[in-house]
Amino acid sequence: MYLRIIRNDMSKSKLVTLTTTIFIAAAAMLVSLAAILIVNLSGALDSMMTQARTPHFMQMHSGEIDTARLESFANQNSNVDEFQVLKFLNMDGSQFRFGDYSLMDSVQDNGFSVQSEKFDYLLDLNGKIINVSDGEMYVPVNYMKDETIKVGDKAVIGGKEFKVAGFLRDSQMNSMLASSKRFLISKHDFEQLKDLGSIEYLIEFRLKNLAKLGEFETAYASAGLEANGPAITYSLMKMLNALSDGIMIGVILLVSILVVAIALMCIRFTLLAKMEDDYREIGVMKAIGLRISDIKKIYLAKYAVLAAVGCMIGYALSLVFKGMLLENIRLYMGESESSSVAAALGIFGVLLVFLAIIGYVNTVLRRFRKISAAEAIRQGTSQDKAPGSKHFRLSGNRLLNTNVFLGIKDVLARKKLYTTMLVVLIISVFIMVVPQNLYNTISSKSFIQYMGIGNYDMRIDIQQTDHMSERAAEMIDTLRNDSTISKYAVLATKTFKVKMEGGSEENIKVELGDHTIFPIQYSQGRAPAAEDEIALSVLNADELGKKIGDPMTLMIEGRERNFTISGIYSDITNGGKTAKAGFTDHSAEVMWYVICAELSNPSLIGETTSQYADRFSYAKVSDIDGFVAQTFGSTISSVKKASHASILVALIIVVLVALLFMKMLVAKDRYSIAVMKVFGFTTSDIRTQYLARSGFVLFVGIVLGTLLANTLGGMLAGAAISSFGAATFHFTINPLSAYLFSPLLLIASVLIATMIGTAGARRIQISDNIKE
Repeated sequence: MYLRIIRNDMSKSKLVTLTTTIFIAAAAMLVSLAAILIVNLSGALDSMMTQARTPHFMQMHSGEIDTARLESFANQNSNVDEFQVLKFLNMDGSQFRFGDYSLMDSVQDNGFSVQSEKFDYLLDLNGKIINVSDGEMYVPVNYMKDETIKVGDKAVIGGKEFKVAGFLRDSQMNSMLASSKRFLISKHDFEQLKDLGSIEYLIEFRLKNLAKLGEFETAYASAGLEANGPAITYSLMKMLNALSDGIMIGVILLVSILVVAIALMCIRFTLLAKMEDDYREIGVMKAIGLRISDIKKIYLAKYAVLAAVGCMIGYALSLVFKGMLLENIRLYMGESESSSVAAALGIFGVLLVFLAIIGYVNTVLRRFRKISAAEAIRQGTSQDKAPGSKHFRLSGNRLLNTNVFLGIKDVLARKKLYTTMLVVLIISVFIMVVPQNLYNTISSKSFIQYMGIGNYDMRIDIQQTDHMSERAAEMIDTLRNDSTISKYAVLATKTFKVKMEGGSEENIKVELGDHTIFPIQYSQGRAPAAEDEIALSVLNADELGKKIGDPMTLMIEGRERNFTISGIYSDITNGGKTAKAGFTDHSAEVMWYVICAELSNPSLIGETTSQYADRFSYAKVSDIDGFVAQTFGSTISSVKKASHASILVALIIVVLVALLFMKMLVAKDRYSIAVMKVFGFTTSDIRTQYLARSGFVLFVGIVLGTLLANTLGGMLAGAAISSFGAATFHFTINPLSAYLFSPLLLIASVLIATMIGTAGARRIQISDNIKE
């Protein structure tokens, strides 16, 4: 019986059935995709880091090294399981030549390593440990993605020729957010090249228990061991590897939740419309004694079938599209060992969508209890009330066209009916605008404020080179005498000991210099101005338990020196743990210099950058736009794809919902339309009224949706980005996109769908619909 009822009902309402199924399928597909991608990302990342035996703690160091002292520390520390020191031959990008292509413009620290013997292995694209032969070179996988280098290419490094034998995955340095990239060569070739660059040491530890990492970091700092470079932990490496794809998955997850909400709203609308059509029949069934539970089963059976079909289609589509979305994960991390778990979790996500739909339908069907059998049989339809429109009379209208006025009046008179369309439009605007705003934010020049970097034109890095202070002085002298440079700042990063509350000491990297020349955005407080002031990055402030005005003690030249916290700022470089101060120090060795410059003529940025790069081969010179693009390129690309997909999804949703809504509204208003035709309203007049209804709801939806996207959307994005060191996150909004192009696309889509959906109004005959 149920099957026959369902089949007959679907055949009479093909558009409703199709649209509802599409929404359920879309919701199920997105939920399943998000689940599959999350498990695959996590599984592939864990597999790569397990195969590579990634170090739990790695301290980079340039300069003299006491290996015996490090070994003694490792042997005496009960937390250490394995210890090693690897060499990294840092070379200028101009020395890397692949045919006509060089790495001269790369902002990365490119260098050579040999394969490790204990852990921290460099893997091939099959996840195997690479054994490289003399004359061969394995290249980081990110150069494969941008197609600048291919297998078989000839490479010339310092006059020595190599063949590119393949590409490698580096569990530490895969991400573009990691500032270094390792090229793998044989030990023999490494020895031949080592005089062409500067040696940097990777001091690496694997612990018996990863939970003891914090305790180990404190012990390493307290021992006063080599630390002339950034320290990186296992969790930070994992976060950097997952970031780009993680943001894309986050956008998909957000959109999937919103599409589920839209699917439920559409089901609510179609279900209420169906109940409206069947109002008299429902009254008859109640009158002859059918239980409410039996009546509900008839309706519940139909939506159970639609939900089951839609969920199966959605899951099948997720399997079709997952390959495309998993490409980046597979390239950088390889296959996940959890693929079967991912498929199962995808099914579980689809099952949740199915249960949510059934539960929601069951909730809506409780309205049966409020239907009076006598009233339903007598009236044949529910009686709409019109609160809020009684003072909105046509006789008082002086501003609007009559048809526009009547359209708006109908919306105000039947608010509950139009609420569904309004909510769908608000969510659709949210889906369209939030990913766009996120993309505009991370691709804009102002995003550097979340990197602890000021707003300037040219950046010069001097690191991993001999005589850094002399070379920095040479650079400063050149900038001082260069008429194209309007102002510049010199920032030197050094490592100091910070006294903890328990009396222990930890290392902290402090960037010394005048931080008022190119100020950054502070989430709290201000830049350090006095000699006894210091500013901390968000993650450092959280870890040290410091806030504005708190005291802080550094060990400088063997003596304690007290500082006051003047500001807290966002920073996602160097693991997000940095500090800024303006005091003078001649004791600690400089780890690196960053020299910032602003040009008097911004059009000369490219030319000036090239000139300085050619003249000062020991420095890494880049324009700030190029620096951001190379550092966040893959993340920006992922979010861009997600934002474009979100626009398409939002437009499809809006068109389908508007079309469905208008067709069902015309069917519901058959009597009213016939009455208007009796009074002389033409089909064109009636269509104008429906366009006015759509336009009014659309206007409110766009305003509320944009407001919600720029407030709640900003909070959601901020919560995600602050987890890796960026606080006080604010959207960078493209006004043309957010306030012109997106609304125009929505308006055009809704109005076209409204015109198509109301086309049936002209076929409504007066004689067929007015019988009394």
